[in-house]
Parts: sequence; structure tokens; C-alpha cells
Amino acid sequence: MQKIAVLTSGGDSPGMNAAVMSVARAASLMNMQLVGIKRGYNGLIGKSDNRADDICELSLDTVLDIADLPGTYLRTARCPEFLEPEYQHKAVAFLKSLDISGLVVIGGDGSLRGAQVLSRLGVPCIGIPGTIDNDLGYTDTSLGFDTAVNVCVEAVRAIRATSRSHDRPAVVEVMGRNCGDIALMTALSTGSEMVIVPEVEQWSAEDAAARLSLLLSKGNTRASVIVAEGAWKTMAPFDTYGYLKDYTHKVYPGQPMDIWLFARVLRYKTKSEVRGNVIGYTQRGHQPSARDAAFAFEAGVTAVRLLRQGQTNRVIGTRNGRVFDMDIDVALTMKPYFNRTMYNMVNAM
Repeated sequence: MQKIAVLTSGGDSPGMNAAVMSVARAASLMNMQLVGIKRGYNGLIGKSDNRADDICELSLDTVLDIADLPGTYLRTARCPEFLEPEYQHKAVAFLKSLDISGLVVIGGDGSLRGAQVLSRLGVPCIGIPGTIDNDLGYTDTSLGFDTAVNVCVEAVRAIRATSRSHDRPAVVEVMGRNCGDIALMTALSTGSEMVIVPEVEQWSAEDAAARLSLLLSKGNTRASVIVAEGAWKTMAPFDTYGYLKDYTHKVYPGQPMDIWLFARVLRYKTKSEVRGNVIGYTQRGHQPSARDAAFAFEAGVTAVRLLRQGQTNRVIGTRNGRVFDMDIDVALTMKPYFNRTMYNMVNAM
């Protein structure tokens, strides 16, 4: 009987459990044995010093009820050691010791690069994109992105309701790392008046304040500004301490900009009661949406089928509503698409 393995790696994302369940279901139907690798690549290299805790047998009965659960049944972690050839070869040796003939990797860019390495070292690997960031250029969406947007939309709608009640603007930080897709889709879906994303470099706090002041002058006292977490790295230089020191003692020289300081800057520059908000990890720890769950199910079945056919170094994605697979080497060279038209629509006065 052919034996394959599955792991989840990097940041958790809604839909990972659904994908694991789908892999288990497909493996059972194809008469294949399935092993779960715990805590991502850490489990492959034995970082826990307890090899018995690095793996678990996965049967259909084991994972039948996890599809709707947030998080990941197999646990997850980041593994910087896996960048070193020594640990890569250690992982290969461990898989061979278990008679593993193929591996399904569920995770984001770094995780898929790990699958690419293992494929080159002779371990057949299939990747499933699992990240809320949606920062993989080869696929329209990744597992967890749709759920994360839904969570953010629900939160921003609630924030806009209380902002309207109190006549005060709000700035809201969402996740996405260096990709602004969550911020952009949230802003579009909630009718927010401004969105700030890392793809637009050298954006300025002064410009944001000027635009908010214009909205206020037109009577919009509950405007929402959606900020992607990676946007702080691409903003134009701004002397946060120099500007805020006369207004508050809660600032120090060289302090980097964040959502709380940004809210203070906008508050004092626009003379309005701007409030800062961070939606945070609820974006990742939520039940998967129907769209994410459906993609996870089809991706899991496709991954097992590809391994059954003896294929390797493939990654699964979705394009125009259809699930497909392609070469990992090609996929990881593709840059994410930034929809500037939609960005301009949100920020239009």
C-alpha cells in the first residue's frame, strides 16, 4: 500500500483542516495510507526532540469532523532552519525512514518553497496554497483569504455603525503581510472611504490627513480608513515624534508608525475624534467560508490524485473559478496582481 504524508506550515489559515480532511478522504478512496506530520517542517526535522510526537496516523475516521474547525488539526509553525541544506537532507531521511512516497504541503509562499526543495531532493511533493494573505501570484485566491475578508467586513461594518453613532472616523488595520488584498476587498465591500496598501509606495500621512479633512468638510463624520499591516513599511518618511510630542507623552524619538500613532496623527491634524482599531488574529482563527471549504476539498482530492499518478513539484491553484495545477518552479516566479483600478475607486473623492 502506498503511503503519503500531509503537513500544514506557516501561519494557520481557515480551510487548512478542510484540506487535511479532503486529503484523508481521497487517500482512503484510493487505498493509500496517510501520515500526518505535526507542526510543519519542524516535525520533519525533529525539532521537538520527541519523534513520536512529530507524526500521527490519519484515517478518515480521525479527521472526519475537522473540516469545519478553524486552525489546523496538525498544528503549524515556522521553521527558519529548513533554509539550511543540513535540515533539508534530515527531512528527506526522516520521510524515507517512514517509507513515505509523497508529501502534500499546505501553506504559503515559504511553505511551498520548502516543497520545491524537497521535490528537487527526490521527495514527490504537491503544494496547496494556504494563507490568508493571498500573496501568491499564480492563483486567484488561497485558502483562508475569503474567510479573512468576510471576518474583516463584518468587523468594519460594526465599527462603521458605532462611528456613525458618535460622528467620529475610524482607522482599521487588517492583516495581509506585504499584500493589500484583504484591505482592498474589505474597503470595497464596506463602502470605506480610504484604503492604504503596501503596493502604493511612499504614501504619506499628510496626504491621508488632507483627504480625511476633505471628507469631514463634506459632512462625512464617520469615514473609515482601512490600512494593510504591511503599509507601514512603504509610507513616506514622517517625523512621528516631532509631530506628536506636543500632544502626548506616549511617543518617543524614532518610534515607528503604527495604527495607534497614525490614529493620533489624523486626530490632531483633522481635529476630529479618530479611533484606531486592529482586527487581529480573528482573521485567521475563524471557521472557513463556503468558498474556502469548497476549494480546500477539491485541492485535497487533486493533490492525492497527482501523487497517485507519480507527479511531483506541482502546486494547486484556482483561476476563474476552476481548480488547476502547475509546476511549482513557474508558479513561484509569478508576482501577485494588484488591482489599481479598484484601489482608485475606493480612494476617489
